[in-house]
Amino acid sequence: MNTKSIYLFIFSVCLLTAISCAPKNKTAVDIAEEFGPSVVTINVADKKGGTFNGTGFVITPDGLIATSRHVVEDAVYMNVTFSTGIISDRAQLVAASSEVDLAIIKIPAKDLPAVVLGNSDYALAGARITVIGNPRRLQNTVTSGLISQVRLIKPGIIWHQISAPISPSSSGSPVFNNKGEVISVVFSTVKGEENQNLNFAVPSNYLILLMRDNGYKPYFSKKSGGFFKKRFEVLGKWFGRRR
Repeated sequence: MNTKSIYLFIFSVCLLTAISCAPKNKTAVDIAEEFGPSVVTINVADKKGGTFNGTGFVITPDGLIATSRHVVEDAVYMNVTFSTGIISDRAQLVAASSEVDLAIIKIPAKDLPAVVLGNSDYALAGARITVIGNPRRLQNTVTSGLISQVRLIKPGIIWHQISAPISPSSSGSPVFNNKGEVISVVFSTVKGEENQNLNFAVPSNYLILLMRDNGYKPYFSKKSGGFFKKRFEVLGKWFGRRR
């Protein structure tokens, strides 16, 4: 076998290995079954004496939970309710973004089921998505749709416009791609009689940077940790920051 044939053989083996190891597409049913337990209702008592709910999702097994900043920024007390009905002890706000509507809270816990964070650089208009939220305390409500568009709001700030139906109390819901990775976080909907499914989400790369800026390590599944870790080494360039 000559050198050219050897190189061709090695290339073919590497290509087949890459294809076989690539994450498989998941249906909305797969995503709901696998990651539904990671989605929580956030119960908030605010400074004005009112109470309300939002949505969040577990991002590390030791109790870090991502949500929208506006859900928790005025809280004087908060805890979370899991889909099993279990209610956590008091939650603490540990990080909040000044650029986008994102926050991280923490509960005392261990071995929680966590989502896998994806690289939102790869999110494209027209891609299928699945959202799991808790509208009106209807826990683990699953909706599907598309990334309607990736919007540049201003330099350095990108939003995902999504078509999946979103209702009140869904702020902080995870948006999954067809690999089962969270690629954005729901935070807003445009209301009005003539508006249909005009909803917006913060790309997951902002969440990853918020975690790193506050000394937390993004959680990756054991099966794909190395693959994801290499992909996220370019996050600083995406934001024009030096990491």
